[in-house]
Amino acid sequence: MKSQPPVDDGGNEIIKILLVDDIQDARDGIQRLLSFEQDFRVVGSAVNGREGVRKAQELQPDIVIMDINMPDMDGLEAASRITKALPFVGVIMMSVQDDPDYLQRAMLAGARFFLSKPPSTDQLYNTIRNVYEQYRPIREKFQRLSDPSLFREEEKKPTTPGTRAGKVIAVYSPTGGAGCTTIATNLASGLMRENVKTLLVDGDVEFGDVGAFLDLRSQSTLADLVEAANDIDAEFFDNIVATHNSGMRVLLAPPRPNIGQEIRDQNPEVVATIIEQVRHFYDFTVVDTPKAINHITASIMDVADRIVLLVTPTLPAIKNVRVVLDLFDRSGIPREKAMLIVNKAIENPTRHQKAHPTPDRIEKYLNQPIRGIVPLVEEYFILNAINKGVPVIAMREQNKPIIKRLMDLADTIQTELVGEAEEETDTEILRGGKRFSFPFGNR
Repeated sequence: MKSQPPVDDGGNEIIKILLVDDIQDARDGIQRLLSFEQDFRVVGSAVNGREGVRKAQELQPDIVIMDINMPDMDGLEAASRITKALPFVGVIMMSVQDDPDYLQRAMLAGARFFLSKPPSTDQLYNTIRNVYEQYRPIREKFQRLSDPSLFREEEKKPTTPGTRAGKVIAVYSPTGGAGCTTIATNLASGLMRENVKTLLVDGDVEFGDVGAFLDLRSQSTLADLVEAANDIDAEFFDNIVATHNSGMRVLLAPPRPNIGQEIRDQNPEVVATIIEQVRHFYDFTVVDTPKAINHITASIMDVADRIVLLVTPTLPAIKNVRVVLDLFDRSGIPREKAMLIVNKAIENPTRHQKAHPTPDRIEKYLNQPIRGIVPLVEEYFILNAINKGVPVIAMREQNKPIIKRLMDLADTIQTELVGEAEEETDTEILRGGKRFSFPFGNR
C-alpha cells in the first residue's frame, strides 16, 4: 500500500472500489452511479467470488461492493477470504433478498454493511464513505507496515501510559436469561489483581443491565464517547468511566434505549472502536454483549481475544449455541477463540432433574469442549448480590461452589491470555493476523 492515498481535484482522498457481481447490468448500474462522484474510482470488477478474491489481492482496493448470490464462489465465502487476507479492505454486501439470515451471515463473513438491491444513490454514497472512514485506522497501520521508515519513526516515540496487555473478553449467549451480565461482572471482578487494571464495558447499548447489577449511576456513559471515538486519551476516558466500590472501572451503557438505538442504527461500529481505543489502558477489558448478532455484537467479537460463549442446560439454549458454532465454522472462525461455559449447570441431577442435559451430554452434542461449569444456585443468592450491588464472588458465603467456579474461570482466562501476551512478538502480530483479522478473527 502507498504511504499517501491519491486525491481528486478538490483535495479529497480517492476511494478505490472493486465491484463483484455476476450480473453485468448490476455492475454497470453501480459503476454509473459512482462515476458521478469525483472521490470514487472503480479500479476493477469481477463476475464471481473467486475472481473477486483474486482481483482484491491484486488491486488492493479500499472498498469491495459484492453481491451475495453468485456462481462458483458466493459472496459470503469471498468476503471471508478477502477480509482475512486484506483486513484493511471494507466489504459491503448487496442482495435483492432483504433477509435477517443473510444479514447475519454477511456480518459473520466479514462484511460490515449490507445494502438491499437496488440501493438509493444517497445510501450507496454514504455507506461507501462511512466504511472508508471506519477502516482508516486499519489502513494507516498497514501503511506503516509497508513503509519501514514510518515504522522506525514510530519505534522512537516515547512509551505512552496506554501500554498494558489490552486483552478483550466478550461474554455472549444467543439466548436471553443465560446469565451474561452475571458472568461478565464476576469475570471482571475475578480478573482484578494487584497491579492489574480491569475494565467492564456494557456493550448492550439499548438495554444494558451492568449499572443495575452493580448499583452504579453515572452522569457519563458510553454515549459520551461516540463523537470522540477515534481519538480518546486516558485522562478524558478516566472522567467518563464509573468506579465501583471494589475499585473496578465500568463503562456504562446509555441511560435510555432510544440513545442506544440511535448508536445501533447510525454508528454500530463505534462500540468496538471505543474498545480498541482504550483497551491498552487496561490489562483486561470484559464486555457484556447483547444476545442479537447485529453489527455491534459482530464488531465486539471482532476485536475480542476470547469469546466466553454461555450455554444453559435447556434444549433451546443448546440449539442456539450450536447455530452460533456452525456460523463460526462456515465463516472460518477457529473454535479455539470461543470458550464454552455451561452456566446454571445441574451436575448431580436428582430423579426429578434427570431430563436436564448434563455438561458431558452438552459437550458431546455441540462437539466443543466445555472450558468451565458454573453451577445452578438458589435464585435468592444471585438476587441478594444484585440488591447489594456487588459481584457474586464478593459475597461472604465463600464456601458456595459458584464462587470457586467463577474464580477458576477468571484464573483460566488470565493464565491463557497472559501467556499469549508473553509469547506475542511484533512480527507475530504483524504477520500472523492476530491483530487485524475479520470477523472475530484469530487474535
